[in-house]
Amino acid sequence: MDTEKETSAGKARKGKAKPDGENAGKDRIEGSPDTELLYGFGFSTFILSLSTSVLVHLGNLPDPVSNTKEVNLQLARQTISIIEMLKEKTEGNLTKEEENLIDSVLYDVRLEFVNASK
Repeated sequence: MDTEKETSAGKARKGKAKPDGENAGKDRIEGSPDTELLYGFGFSTFILSLSTSVLVHLGNLPDPVSNTKEVNLQLARQTISIIEMLKEKTEGNLTKEEENLIDSVLYDVRLEFVNASK
């Protein structure tokens, strides 16, 4: 076994691995605000995706597969709980913008949940 060779997983942990595909020529800098712009997915996108999922489960948006609106309060509540857990677990590690986003998303989806529960 050659100790000089490094696996792509090892390079990724050290931040040296390059992404595949169209961005293969660009270095990825972990924690950089530009990372989300380069790859189109980051913490903010993840939170917005979860909030969209809540709105689908509340019947505010159509299901992307069936194109129907159905209310499932249990799944909506579960997804809200996931967002709450992420807020708790990332406390102190978010940018001010990310903190504001998660707070406003939680406010909005909780309000929509209460309205749908009536």
